[in-house]
Amino acid sequence: MRSSLFFKIFSGYLFIGLLLSIFLPVVSFRIFKEFYINSATEKMKVLGQALEFEILPYLKKKETESLDKWAKELGGKIKLRITVIDRQGVVLADSLRDPRTMENHGDRPEVIQAFKNGVGSFSRYSTTIKEDLLYVALPVREKGEVIAVLRLSVFLRDLNNLLLSLRKEILKTSLVFILFCLVSAFVFTRSLTRTIKKLATAFHQVATGDFKTKVFLKRNDELKQLADNFNLMTEKIEALFNELLLEKENLNIIFASLKEGLAVLDEKGRIILSNESFKKLLSAKLVEGKFYWEVIREVKFSELIKLVQEDKKSRSEEIEVEGKYYLISATFLVPREQMVVVLSDITEIKNLEKIKRDFVINVSHELRTPLTAIKGFIETLEEEVSGSNKNYVEVIKKNTDRLISTVKDLLLLAELEAKGSKGEIEEVNLNQLIEDVVRLFKAQLMRKGLDFELRLDEGIKVIKGDYFKLEQMLINLIDNAVKYTERGKVTLTLKSKEQMVEIIVEDTGIGIPKEHISRIFERFYVVDKSRSKKL
Repeated sequence: MRSSLFFKIFSGYLFIGLLLSIFLPVVSFRIFKEFYINSATEKMKVLGQALEFEILPYLKKKETESLDKWAKELGGKIKLRITVIDRQGVVLADSLRDPRTMENHGDRPEVIQAFKNGVGSFSRYSTTIKEDLLYVALPVREKGEVIAVLRLSVFLRDLNNLLLSLRKEILKTSLVFILFCLVSAFVFTRSLTRTIKKLATAFHQVATGDFKTKVFLKRNDELKQLADNFNLMTEKIEALFNELLLEKENLNIIFASLKEGLAVLDEKGRIILSNESFKKLLSAKLVEGKFYWEVIREVKFSELIKLVQEDKKSRSEEIEVEGKYYLISATFLVPREQMVVVLSDITEIKNLEKIKRDFVINVSHELRTPLTAIKGFIETLEEEVSGSNKNYVEVIKKNTDRLISTVKDLLLLAELEAKGSKGEIEEVNLNQLIEDVVRLFKAQLMRKGLDFELRLDEGIKVIKGDYFKLEQMLINLIDNAVKYTERGKVTLTLKSKEQMVEIIVEDTGIGIPKEHISRIFERFYVVDKSRSKKL
């Protein structure tokens, strides 16, 4: 059970009050008792020193009876017991008893101290009168020599009665003081805890979202400063909260308006956030809290996510899910170890590409038959025409061959782009392949005055691949190199690289400007169209 703050503070004050109520009376009583005894002792010392001169004549004349009579008369007047003891401890006079009946006092502590140190004081029980007394003994000297001891004593019962009365007064004062302290502590603690409770309630209201809560205190201390700072804090929190709320609303509007599907994955691959487009694209109502592989069951998608998690770099991939095509972009957020995945539905684009591809295939097939026929008739005409007409036939033949080559390229491109297209993998002799390709360009190289250089790493002889497609690739690359090089040379390099063969075609031609390099793999893209037409 949790105790209240009021109980803790008040209990502390109560404990201190009780401790003081015990400690103060005891200490005060002890101090007063010591003070009274010391004061009485000093008074008796002063009195004893004065009485020394009255005792000395009796001792010189050895008038012990007169001395005893004097002691009894004076002791009754000053309310003190007076005793005179010689050096042998014999009692010569006593104000309360007959000295002749008293035992030897040479062994009394105060007497021994007086003979030894000059003054002796002791508080003890008297075996003679059967009561507690405070003794003070002083030496009586004659010509510097101690001849006797004057002992004065007072009854401690008087002191005890006085101390008892004093103790009662101290107790009364202590009780009043403690009561005052407890009342003050109660009032102070109650005021403090009320203020703290008010602040605690205000903090709880702020914690629940009520930022308009304010605390006003009618006091001028640290708690007032705390309340003022609390009010200032709530104002700033409210302003920041409203600003964040507005930003969140704007982000939510932007997030919801995106046509692309967007999802955020945590470090374990669990979807923690997604927009409506993401759910619509995947026809899923609830995706938050699920793992990505539970929502998109596609191997390529899982591989993409794992790659991004490993190298922490942005990647993109096209995948097909239930007959639809998506472009997946995954970006890794390093500080949070999270990942943002964007899905773009490219099904329509893919369908258009298929339509275009089918159109190209159909047109190419339709063109191939008439072009073949035209070429056959041109070859027949070449044998029959002569003179200037033969030049026209050669022009027609050249352009017909160009059209036939273009149709072949279109068909090959369509074949390469076709889904599931695979090459005919076989062992390819690189020397034979290069020899066949270079033979096609010998005449063209000689006509333009270009040199051809072959760099082939030792040990590279046979590779596995599609001979026809490799040949076509080299023909295209070398053909472009020869076309766009006016002087210098064309270099073909083949070198081994991690169980693969790297093929490099270089030339000393005009090259490709930097701004066009990113587009070199676009179909039918030409850097300088006017120059291409001339070629």
